[in-house]
Amino acid sequence: MLRVRSGTIHNKLAIAFLTCFFACCLSSGYAQEDVLESDDIEYYFNQTRVYQNQNKIDLALETLDKAAALAEAKKNEKALVDCYHKFARLYMDLDKRETTIFYWDRATVLLNELEYPYGQAVHKFIEAHLLFDSGNNFQAIFMLNEARQLSNDRNLLNNIVLLEGEIYLSIDKYDSATTNFNSLVVNNDVFEKDALRAKAHMGLARLHSELQNYEESIKNGNQVLIIAQENGLENLKYEANEILLVSYETLKAYDKALLHSRNILGIKDSVFTIEKVKAEAKTADRIQFEFMTEEIKRQDSRIEDLSESANRSELTAILTSAFLTIISLLAVSLYRNNQIKLKTNDLLQTKNRELQAARDAAVQAMEAKTNFLSTVSHELRTPLYAVTGLTHLLLEEDPGDHQKEHLKSLKFSGDYLLNFINDILQINKIEADKLEPLTIELNLKKILTEVIESLQQSAKENNTTILLSYDESIPRHLMSDPLKLSQIFMNLLGNALKFTKSGEVKVIAKLVNKVDENVTIYFEVKDNGIGISKEQQKHIFDSFEQGSIQINREYGGTGLGLTIVKSLLGLFNSRIQLHSEVGKGSSFSFELLVKSKDSVVDDIPFEIIEKEYDLKGLHLLVVEDNKINQVITRKMLNKRDISCEIANNGYEAVDMASKNEYDGILMDIHMPGISGVEATIEIRKFDKELPIIALTAISLDDSLESFFAAGCNDVVTKPFKPEVFYHKIGENILEHKLNKSTL
Repeated sequence: MLRVRSGTIHNKLAIAFLTCFFACCLSSGYAQEDVLESDDIEYYFNQTRVYQNQNKIDLALETLDKAAALAEAKKNEKALVDCYHKFARLYMDLDKRETTIFYWDRATVLLNELEYPYGQAVHKFIEAHLLFDSGNNFQAIFMLNEARQLSNDRNLLNNIVLLEGEIYLSIDKYDSATTNFNSLVVNNDVFEKDALRAKAHMGLARLHSELQNYEESIKNGNQVLIIAQENGLENLKYEANEILLVSYETLKAYDKALLHSRNILGIKDSVFTIEKVKAEAKTADRIQFEFMTEEIKRQDSRIEDLSESANRSELTAILTSAFLTIISLLAVSLYRNNQIKLKTNDLLQTKNRELQAARDAAVQAMEAKTNFLSTVSHELRTPLYAVTGLTHLLLEEDPGDHQKEHLKSLKFSGDYLLNFINDILQINKIEADKLEPLTIELNLKKILTEVIESLQQSAKENNTTILLSYDESIPRHLMSDPLKLSQIFMNLLGNALKFTKSGEVKVIAKLVNKVDENVTIYFEVKDNGIGISKEQQKHIFDSFEQGSIQINREYGGTGLGLTIVKSLLGLFNSRIQLHSEVGKGSSFSFELLVKSKDSVVDDIPFEIIEKEYDLKGLHLLVVEDNKINQVITRKMLNKRDISCEIANNGYEAVDMASKNEYDGILMDIHMPGISGVEATIEIRKFDKELPIIALTAISLDDSLESFFAAGCNDVVTKPFKPEVFYHKIGENILEHKLNKSTL
């Protein structure tokens, strides 16, 4: 409350209002701070997920409690939302519905103040689970569809597919449930690949048991046991033994039924013990009690603040009479100011409407550009497949010397156009928020060496040497996104080589620091080429920018390479630094935070050695609607003594795959009738083992996850390099055939 001790009351009032105003502004500023999520929090989340799948709920709760404390300390509201969601799911596993709803409500309060699409998606996923548990199946499906629209996180989408399959199974929609479960039997989830596989097989086992198809139920139940045994998934081991017991009893295979009955007793004795249940209940109750206690303290603090305000109310009454005098004196001034304010508001509203219209037009233009480029890139890739494919075949057919020059020029033009399309598509994927960095194992030195090797020909043409300075103290086993790192260095090195004649390009990788599993690495690509002026440096990272028209004409290129580098580094929360002087060369540097895998044993070979495959004798089904592409693909296969049959569309592919024996299928995705994804789903209904490689001129809207979810083993984008094409066939089809023959 205001206290008037001396001076003019009018001045005191103004000071008080200004103080409150600035306090509110500061409070708002702090509230809007969004602290980036700590790597330690993500570590705790991963550990929680592992413990939850292993039915170690007490350990999962303890670990998650640490994450919540860390998120609270860092004022990371998004991480706190994630913690509440994970608590809700853990208490759901403990069948504590009221506590689940309590934490779900805590997340609701925070989400009302946040712009957090992933958090909203998980929120709706948990709500769908609660609806399903209450028997509101169709409302649950509707809620899952809403969750699916809010996030493209692969782990969340996989869990949505799993829950949706469970709901379909409960309402006897067996075909839909089968599709969902089959799509998870082969999945590439970063966090829960094996757990999702086991749960999918469990769903199929229960489904076939309900349909009295006990042989299939037993087959899937045994798959669950294998995966659960390897990964310590005790709950699933128990469920699998139960379903196998029922199936064998129904088939009167009493000896096997007895075996699984004993397994159930053993699991009960060793895992589902009274001590374990008590420990889980004790941990759950303690964490909930601690949370409630903290909440009560916060409420008490608010009550004390309100009480202090009440004690000051008497003083307020005394000062009211004085304020009335002030208000009467200010009334005339306020009236005049109000008239000015009304006119200003009218002007602001007009400007706001104009800005809103301009923003809407810009959004529509961006969407139109994205859709246009997506369509054009797809349409251009299809004829480019014919150009590059025919050029490759002609070069292998021993052309004359006078023809080789023309064919090499044609190949160069096709490759240049393809790189240009890829660059534009890459920029638009980043702008449309379609790219997310992965976190998988990589060998950094191998990545840098391969990029350098791939550009050695360009270096020789410019009489330039590429050197690698690699700090051997960098941990060998790192976790990041190898593909995007390769793209970054490919663009930086390619840019350096283009502007360096008879010189030297150096790639530097140096360890900055290592704290636990967090590793910071400094990278630099420097050259002694033509350099970049201070004026050109201001725009060098803009799209289609190469410094000047003269440089563009002399050196060529699209001007997109550095734009892509800057955008990709943005995905890793890193920034590119440029130091350059005209005539002395340029240096591009950045720092990257990655994870190290200290637990990996050095004796285990980390590098994957590519094999040379003898593909002779393979018999494939090629699914392709374009006649020219059919001819090219057939000839490329025949070059390696691979026989094939052609299916002109998805319907033919399903029919031929059901009636004939093939070693594998090359499946085009975009076809009239049913797409390659739909055809793959149909084939997986009767053949779950046959290798299927998707061949697609992939567009911005295509989802690799949807290809793998449908049952594809791998994806090759058209137009492709022949060596990549043959390697994928060997890796997926020949390896499968050899493994099958040894069983």
